[in-house]
Amino acid sequence: MTPLHFSFSTAFILGFAGLAFHRKHLLSALLCLEAMMLSLYVATAMWSFQTGATIFSSAPMMLLAFSACEASAGLALLVAASRTHGTDLLKNLNLLQC
Repeated sequence: MTPLHFSFSTAFILGFAGLAFHRKHLLSALLCLEAMMLSLYVATAMWSFQTGATIFSSAPMMLLAFSACEASAGLALLVAASRTHGTDLLKNLNLLQC
């Protein structure tokens, strides 16, 4: 495994571990998701650059567009949750409450 692959894998695993183990605030969960998407974006860009395939040259831009849509939806949910509940704690966002 090259150092480049190791760094992308480590960045993705750290983002996933942060998402799995530190689920107290919605903002920290969104930041972990963004870290995972950024590592996937850089890995996809480097992969298409290393292979030289012109077919996959648009894949990093599409991933970046999906990441931007995910970030805007997450921030909209964060604002809506903080307005209705007063906080961004995930334990207060129980959907099964009446």
